Order: sequence, then structure tokens, then C-alpha cells
Amino acid sequence: MKRIWAIIRKEWSEVFKNRFVLFTVAFLPLVLTALPLGILYATGTSGDIQGATMSDMPPQFTALCGGLSGGECLQYYIVTQFMLLFMMVPILIPITIASYSIVGEKTTRTLEPLLATPITTIELLAGKSLSAAIPAIAATWGGFLLYALGTKLIVGTPAVVQRLVDPLWLTAIFVVGPLLAIAGVSIAVMISSRVNEPRVAEQISGVFVLPILALFVGQTTGFIFIDETFILWMAFGMFILDGVLLFFATQLFQRETILTRWK
Repeated sequence: MKRIWAIIRKEWSEVFKNRFVLFTVAFLPLVLTALPLGILYATGTSGDIQGATMSDMPPQFTALCGGLSGGECLQYYIVTQFMLLFMMVPILIPITIASYSIVGEKTTRTLEPLLATPITTIELLAGKSLSAAIPAIAATWGGFLLYALGTKLIVGTPAVVQRLVDPLWLTAIFVVGPLLAIAGVSIAVMISSRVNEPRVAEQISGVFVLPILALFVGQTTGFIFIDETFILWMAFGMFILDGVLLFFATQLFQRETILTRWK
């Protein structure tokens, strides 16, 4: 653990010197938090919410509104629409950090001396992966906390705010979020094993955000309904996928071939 922690400290001291990485970690969660709060505030001041009825809601969503009035159910529906935005953070941030961390060492020629140390490949990958995943998970949880506080101030209805700590939201943020971060790191490691430029790695890795965007579009258009069952299946699928991605990432990151292939 001492070696892994030493790598984490080393990565953070180097990676966060890059302004783009710092911007992604610090401001991306704020933007994705401010956007839904702004929309929630705009809809809340329109005056149409209080007159809403259950018939205005999608039929499958009304089952989640037990004990809520029509207006409160509509507010909860608006709040829930942005759940998937918080799931983009644990993918985008690890990809940015891991791409710069791993590929950056190719361009600066600092990876070879690191591999000459007694550190094992597993320890090296664990340190680099955790250095990318921890800020992403922290940023996701911090953004969710700000979102919950902002929702409390804007909505002002305790019944709606309490729904942000129900099993649906807690599973999405505290279970699926870290699983997505692991997937983002694994993808970045695999891509970094084949490219030589950090920007190329980031651009290619960014393609893997499209499935979350597709889910977000499907949810907003009513094609996909996000409920506890969907989130649980998503968590199970991500757990299996993470195992597969971690296996291939470890296999592709062969230290014996780095000195000849990564040039």
C-alpha cells in the first residue's frame, strides 16, 4: 500500500499542474450541477407546477410518487431527469486524468525509470487507476451534495428533497458512480497502451461517454424509464464489465514491451 500511495501522490502532484485536467475535475461537476438547478429554478418559477396533476406524469413514473401531490411529483420527475448527468462525471474525469497520466509519461520519457524500480505492474496500475478514480468519485459525490442542497433551496418541499436519498438515487450515485469510474480508468489504460498523444487518448476515450448520453436522451424523450430495477441491472452489468475491462487493461499493459513499443 505504501508504494501505491506513493504513486498516487506522485500522479496528483504532476497531473494537476495541467490546467485542462484541473478544469475538468473542478468545473465540469459544477457545470453539470448548475445546469439542472437552473432548469429546475426556471420551471419552478413558471407557476405551472402547482397546478400539475398525476395525469401530467408518465404512467410508469407515478408509481415512484407515492404520497406526493401532482405538483410535487412533477418536481421530483424534473429532478430525476438529470440523474444520468452525474453518471458522466465518473467517466469523463478518470479518462482525462488517466490519459494524461499514462500517455504523458510516454512523451516525457518518465515511465521507463519508474518501471526500473521494484514496483510490480499491479501496484503501478493500481496507483495510477486510484489517482484517476478517487477525484472522479469525490467530484461526483460533491456535485450530488450541491445538487441536493440546491434542490432543497429551490423546491422547498421536504417530501421531494427526501426522495434524493431514496434507494434509486443512492444506488446510482454511490454504487454505479464508482463502477463507472473504474470502467473509465480501464478504458483509458487500454487506449493509452496503443497511442502516443494524450489528446488522442482523450478523444478516443470520450467516445465511451456516448452510451450515457444515449441513455440521457432516451430518458428525456420517454423511450427509457430509469427506476430502481434499471439502476440495479445497470450496477450488475457495470460490475461484470469492470472485471472484463480490468483484465484486458492489465493484459495490454505489459511492462516488458513498453520500452520497445511505447516510442
